[in-house]
Amino acid sequence: MTKQVHAAHILVKTEKKAKEILDRINKGESFAEMARKYSDCPSGKNKGELGWFGKGKMVPAFERAAFEGEKGKVLGPVKTDFGFHLIKILDKK
Repeated sequence: MTKQVHAAHILVKTEKKAKEILDRINKGESFAEMARKYSDCPSGKNKGELGWFGKGKMVPAFERAAFEGEKGKVLGPVKTDFGFHLIKILDKK
């Protein structure tokens, strides 16, 4: 069972914007670059990097997606009270 996830994310205000960014990533654009350009979260300056986190550290919808997602995949859009997230699973342990 996964105890911790290392993830990065991109946070935007609308689902439409999140889907546009996801489409660009799926066509080969860099997740890190998209995070720098578009994320509303301060982590965007650091490629969207959130570091390692365990259960109970993130809001439920975000946490569920991060723990259920596969390493290397970009998930989303995931809706939370903060907006819409694209989540990249960097590693798990």
